[in-house]
Amino acid sequence: LLAQVSFGSSEGDAVTVSHTVEVAQLRSEIAQLRRLLDAPATPSDASGRRLLVDPGNSKSITLPSGALTKLSVDTAMQRMNEHWQKQYTDLKGAMDSLWLILCGAMVMFMHPGFAMLETGCSRAKNAQSVLFKNLLNVTVASLAWYIFGFAFAYGGPFEDDGKHLKNGFIGAKGFAGHAFLKEDDTGNMAIDKGTSTMLTWFFQWAFCTAAATIVSGAVAQRVKSPAYAIYAFIMAGFIYPVVVAWTWNNGWIMKVADVGYMDFAGSGVVHLTGGTGAFCGAAILGKRIGWYPDDPAFHPHNVPLVVLGTFILWFGWYGFNCGSTLGLHDAGTGALAAQVAMNTTVAASTGGIVVFAIRYAKLRKYDVPAMCNGILGGLVSITAG
Repeated sequence: LLAQVSFGSSEGDAVTVSHTVEVAQLRSEIAQLRRLLDAPATPSDASGRRLLVDPGNSKSITLPSGALTKLSVDTAMQRMNEHWQKQYTDLKGAMDSLWLILCGAMVMFMHPGFAMLETGCSRAKNAQSVLFKNLLNVTVASLAWYIFGFAFAYGGPFEDDGKHLKNGFIGAKGFAGHAFLKEDDTGNMAIDKGTSTMLTWFFQWAFCTAAATIVSGAVAQRVKSPAYAIYAFIMAGFIYPVVVAWTWNNGWIMKVADVGYMDFAGSGVVHLTGGTGAFCGAAILGKRIGWYPDDPAFHPHNVPLVVLGTFILWFGWYGFNCGSTLGLHDAGTGALAAQVAMNTTVAASTGGIVVFAIRYAKLRKYDVPAMCNGILGGLVSITAG
């Protein structure tokens, strides 16, 4: 339906409008179509065209093929909404996956920091031994986490609420990656909505190996490599996973006095567990043969390595703490990650300055290794939340 409206230019650039009757007719038909859009659709006729009932005169009107109705518009909008919801879910899962992979890699990069710190604090003749034990820790602990650790820590079965561990003590599913992948009807890998089990495995693996390597510094220079390899396997495959099952996997501790358990990034789960192992190892082994505090032969042999290791650990700690938001898909999680980064920075700086000041007041000299330990102490402290 066309209303022939012509625009011409005369001496006064006047606009002339013709066919006034047709414009009025057009307005009438537009009003009728508006009523039709609000009317329910009846089944299509034999030619596939929709039959609508005009509420104004209760007369059935046939619309051309492809004409829009309120029903078809609503259907299209619903399909579009479902499409964008799926796109949003996929994007959200991709953003969370990218965030946790990046943060997990940063936590893994803490191992060079441990290696440099421990090597610098050791005697020069033991440097290679210390470095080798750090390599043993990551490789052996990774296999232990894959075969046993993850299943004990995060495996089910769970209670009916799908949250609390049924036996309250330890998981029993997911050994050696079992059931991490699922097949769809076509036999191809089915992609879960959101994040995957493999992502959880990777991010928590970084925490597990960090807990295990804490012991390496405490027993450096006085433990044999085979013995340390056995320890690393037991710690990553059995000891640390049990602690995780009790706490982060909603085990029996979560039900004590209905208070629950809160440890944002692992100050207790990771560092206290590793620190307890370090204390036990050092107590069993005792001090190094011939050691006494004032002997320069036992002082850190390479302070630059100590400082380098400290800075690497500080950098990796942002992955440790900020990554514990477990996602970065909206403004809320982004703001939380930023706050965690700020608190981590302030804690590290405060710890370093306080220890430096105490050592200077006592010794009247700049103790760089002590300041490094203060920085690490501040980082461990803030990790709880």
